[in-house]
Amino acid sequence: MSKDRDERDELFEEEIDFDEQGEEFEEDDRREGRRAGAKGGRDDRNGIPSWVYIVLLAVIAAVVIFSAYKLIRWNMGTAKTEGVTGESFEVEVLDQIFLLPEDKKALHEDDGKETILFLGNDILTYYKDENGFAQQVEKKLGANVINAGFPASTVALKDASGSEPIDAFSFYNVAKCIVNGDCSELVQASTQFEDSTYDKNAEALAALDMSTVDTLVVFYDAQDYISLRIGMNPDDDSDPVTYSGALNAGIKMIQEKYPFIRIVCMSFPMCYAYGSDGSLVSGDRFDFGNGRLTTYLQFMIDVSGATGVSFVDNYYGTIHEDNSSSWLLDNIHVNADCNAFMADHFIRVIYPE
Repeated sequence: MSKDRDERDELFEEEIDFDEQGEEFEEDDRREGRRAGAKGGRDDRNGIPSWVYIVLLAVIAAVVIFSAYKLIRWNMGTAKTEGVTGESFEVEVLDQIFLLPEDKKALHEDDGKETILFLGNDILTYYKDENGFAQQVEKKLGANVINAGFPASTVALKDASGSEPIDAFSFYNVAKCIVNGDCSELVQASTQFEDSTYDKNAEALAALDMSTVDTLVVFYDAQDYISLRIGMNPDDDSDPVTYSGALNAGIKMIQEKYPFIRIVCMSFPMCYAYGSDGSLVSGDRFDFGNGRLTTYLQFMIDVSGATGVSFVDNYYGTIHEDNSSSWLLDNIHVNADCNAFMADHFIRVIYPE
């Protein structure tokens, strides 16, 4: 009897040992599970899986990469030239467009026909046929276009005394004639030049009724830069012997006399200059003493913004050193394809509808 009781006690003790070992095994399993969970991606300290951190780092990296890409692309720009010049690239175009206020529009009687007056130089007059810039705009837009460009003229005066014959056709002086309603000075000055373009365009401007003009476009090539016109006078923002001053003064004169006319400034495209040794150098890398070509570009941007007139950028997104042989006839004059490209650009930003 006692023997049987002893055997039962031994079995009971074995069962207890087995249960204790089982609990130890279960505890070991839980510990292993926690370790496995940690290794498998869970942080026991806060309960956040480690893959969350990985995803977060990936998102941050993606944002940084995307931002860097956008910055690089901004520096490269947004104007596509693929299929036009054989090149495929993008650049940032600096167009800034202002609409004429409604109260000023109300001062003008709409005759149902868009009339555009172009003031400028060779960029308007080099081609006298359908390949010219003004002619392309007229054809593409269906507008009434008056070309009052004068070859070799500049925005600024060379000499304040007016002794230089070409100064009669500077933007500053042409603007004065328009505002005074008397272009006889231009007609008279045209007799000093053999090119009939001076006489023809002076007569056209003299016969023009300014009350019919809807848009006036100032479009000169880089002749001011090539001819060493002074860039600016820090003491006089309307100094006519400076590029910035003449542009500012001329625009303000026209705005005061004809507030209902929308004014647009179109920048020159890139050009080459002749260095002291006679070699061709890019205008954006050569300074004659008044600044690089981009300095004059900035003057036009600044004046356009200050006077509230639209600015159409033909510098960036048009001609550069890699495609200049495709679009330049010489160091400064553009070809028909470039005129077509610039005409499309002008129409797209000024007449988007």
